[in-house]
Amino acid sequence: QEVSAVIPNRETGARQVRPFRWGLVPSWAKDPAIGNRMINARSETAATKPAFRTPLRERRCLVLADGFYEWKREGSRKQPYYIRLRDSQPFAFAGLWDQWQPPVGQPLETCTILTTTPNALVRQIHDRMPAILPPTAYDQWLDPVMRDVEPLQALLTPYSAEEMIAYLVSTRVNNPAYDSPDCINPAI
Repeated sequence: QEVSAVIPNRETGARQVRPFRWGLVPSWAKDPAIGNRMINARSETAATKPAFRTPLRERRCLVLADGFYEWKREGSRKQPYYIRLRDSQPFAFAGLWDQWQPPVGQPLETCTILTTTPNALVRQIHDRMPAILPPTAYDQWLDPVMRDVEPLQALLTPYSAEEMIAYLVSTRVNNPAYDSPDCINPAI
């Protein structure tokens, strides 16, 4: 799946929105299928994992979103919830990106979303949540000169539960072939 992410232009430093394939394929990977398992990266361990270590130091991005889904296990089924900011404004997940060069053809640019422990709202649904960065952290996260991971990891905390809302949505969202705006409508 393609997602939009913000990265700094390497020549000018100006921010640009670019399409990335969701699911990080490290530059050193032998097979791009590895990206299917790397849609998320745990913020607590990203600095030590080979696939995420260099991107955390050198290739950070802001993955743009206006909400996300999590599933709550209820007996033998999983109930989807849609989670967004209370004011309905778009926001940015902390992300990492990399470029993989196949033996033949164009380079593949991919990304992953960093996750953190859940806030009080999301904890009722799931044991992890995407690391949402406040706008005040964007400059530091995207700063290409910043390579010290400690202050970067300090940004990867649960977003304020008071600023978010979650509600049940239809299980139609469980079907990848069903791609419609009504997936985010509250379930009745």
